[in-house]
Amino acid sequence: MGLDEDSLEYHRRPPPGKIRISTTKPTQTQRDISLAYSPGVAAPCREIDEDPDKAYTYTAKANLVAVVSNGSAVLGLGDIGAQASKPVMEGKGVLFKRFADIDVFDIELDLDEPDEMVKTVDAMEPTFGGINLEDIKAPECFEIEERLRESMDIPVFHDDQHGTAIISGAALLNACEISGKELDEIEVVFSGAGASAIACAKFYVSLGVKRENITMCDSSGIVTEKRVEEEDHHPFKEEFASDVPEGDLADAMEGADVFVGLSVGGIVSQDMVRSMNDEPIVFAMANPDPEIGYEEAKAARDDTVIAATGRSDYPNQVNNVLGFPFIFRGALDVRAKEINEEMKVAAAEALAELSKEDVPDSVVKAYGDEPLRFGPEYIIPKPLDPRVLFRVAPAVARAAVESGAARVELDEDDYVEELEARLGKSREMMRVVLNKAKGEPKRVALADGDDEKMIRAAYQMQDQEIADPILIGDRREVIQKAADLGLNFEPEIIDPSEGEYERYADTLYEKRRRKGVTRSEAAELLNDGNYFGSVMVESGDADALLTGLSHHYPSALRPPLEVIGTAEDAEHAAGVYLLTFENRVVFVADATVNFSPDADGLAEIAENTAELARRFNVEPRVAMLSYSNFGSVENEATRQPREAAQKLRERGVNFPVDGEMQADTAVVEDILNGTYDFAELEEPANVLIFPNLEAGNIGYKLLQRLGGAEAIGPMLVGMGKPVHVLQRGDEVKDIVNLAAVATVDAQKNDY
Repeated sequence: MGLDEDSLEYHRRPPPGKIRISTTKPTQTQRDISLAYSPGVAAPCREIDEDPDKAYTYTAKANLVAVVSNGSAVLGLGDIGAQASKPVMEGKGVLFKRFADIDVFDIELDLDEPDEMVKTVDAMEPTFGGINLEDIKAPECFEIEERLRESMDIPVFHDDQHGTAIISGAALLNACEISGKELDEIEVVFSGAGASAIACAKFYVSLGVKRENITMCDSSGIVTEKRVEEEDHHPFKEEFASDVPEGDLADAMEGADVFVGLSVGGIVSQDMVRSMNDEPIVFAMANPDPEIGYEEAKAARDDTVIAATGRSDYPNQVNNVLGFPFIFRGALDVRAKEINEEMKVAAAEALAELSKEDVPDSVVKAYGDEPLRFGPEYIIPKPLDPRVLFRVAPAVARAAVESGAARVELDEDDYVEELEARLGKSREMMRVVLNKAKGEPKRVALADGDDEKMIRAAYQMQDQEIADPILIGDRREVIQKAADLGLNFEPEIIDPSEGEYERYADTLYEKRRRKGVTRSEAAELLNDGNYFGSVMVESGDADALLTGLSHHYPSALRPPLEVIGTAEDAEHAAGVYLLTFENRVVFVADATVNFSPDADGLAEIAENTAELARRFNVEPRVAMLSYSNFGSVENEATRQPREAAQKLRERGVNFPVDGEMQADTAVVEDILNGTYDFAELEEPANVLIFPNLEAGNIGYKLLQRLGGAEAIGPMLVGMGKPVHVLQRGDEVKDIVNLAAVATVDAQKNDY
């Protein structure tokens, strides 16, 4: 099937379209319905009648945007009318929700006259927190937006104008930095004089480009003051008429520093690019075909050409999805009255700065595993980069407050955490531990320290003040890789081949001499980063160890167990996963270490897992799982979890625990409290102890893959000192997360 057929199938698959409405409050009982509607709904109505601002408190207004169009200028399709534009507007709603968790009503208006559009949209103000105008032709779009901004007390934003301006503006900031050009000195040529081009030109002036250094061309050539006087141009184009002789686009581009294309494909030749100034910047953004292809522009000359297009199959895609969801997110969250120039500039600057940071592995994988590092091939973030939300939205919110556009102020640190939580419960949970780690960073030894991921993780740990990393590996290799990655930091590096580590060899020999290890073999084992890091922690030269990135889990776990061992009051180490769902978190153990623990082992694992839960600020409720409910099946396998629960209760642990019980009994409140009202658990369990390794491993993977859970871990509990074993293939964020957990372990136990 071709793209068109795939798209038609995608849109008609039941239910038709791409969006739907879902409820956010319970509607299961008669009382729920009476609160949602009559008679309970009268109370918030009265509150809003007395204070209209309370609509933001009691209704969805605070998170609701209208995407409004008349379909008169749909990208790539032209004037197709309101009804035919609906799939595009629904798609816009999908992007708002996917990238910024903003709800949208798409509104297609069969109206042509600006007066009718303005009157209709203006009347919607009580419903929405913001208005996103979309695909309205020029010059009417200028008048409609300007009049609505004047009449409405909520943000009004025409994305076709300002979205491209903001994203390309961010790209321009970085392109000028890379090429050594100053904004107030560059000569900029525009191909196109429509809504997007004029908005871009205005925005570039806000960024620092001089108005007199901008030349705009339309289909008739350079927009000159003489032409404007002689022809009937709309007033918005007049603003960028130049006092120069008439000429065509080729004339305008000669000697220019920057080309900005917002017109039609194929109108720029390589000769025209060659006529530009040294190290030219070429933004060919016509869609679907750019004014000049990316590869053609790059190949046109021998010096560096920094090129960008609107296409996703080449570097530097200028994509509006990098802007509007996050700009509205920041504006909505401070209840802004408008989206002003200061907020737009803040968005562009935040995007430009983000481009200079290390890119998450998940983003690199999404774009073909090609390196993404600040430079000519990477001047703006990728649309799928999750960090855009909590960089751009706070910047926009801050600018709204500082410029007087906001109705409320936010604590920025708290706000970033709220935004991260919108991306998933796992981020919210990890933020708890990350904040604790920042309170007292600990020295974390990193085996496989010359691995690129470990180096990048060490940079982030140091940059975010989560931990003080110690990279164990070849010093020269670490330094070279850090330089190649563009990471400007000086990590602590321990190269086992450089120094004399007699005392480490003595420690290892003392630990293993009655396990068949000679003194010379102990010294040889220290060449293995797993052993070296384990001895470092055991000797007190590091507070915690991360290992396993390039090893199978059992082989990575063995050295820490041999050198550090389990805690004094523990006989078992255990692997715990934190699984996060939309509105629930559960800890599952053991999923990585113990094949078939006995009752004492299960009890110990439960107690250590409960303690781990508290480090995430979760009060544990423990269920000992089985295929039996409270004695319904009697055999050795069911007795062990039952006895483990009994042992814990007899010890007087400070958390509720019960079992044996089936998994659904443990997590479904109606079963737990309805069928088994005698159970010790008054609420569903959030710590699930599996009876053996096989069940635990199968269980967590099913929950993750079929249940849609996000997994953090595995986290080791029961060790004598903080050690965590990574999974082969873990991403940088996983390493950083486990480093934070290890730091909090060290804080908690004061090793």
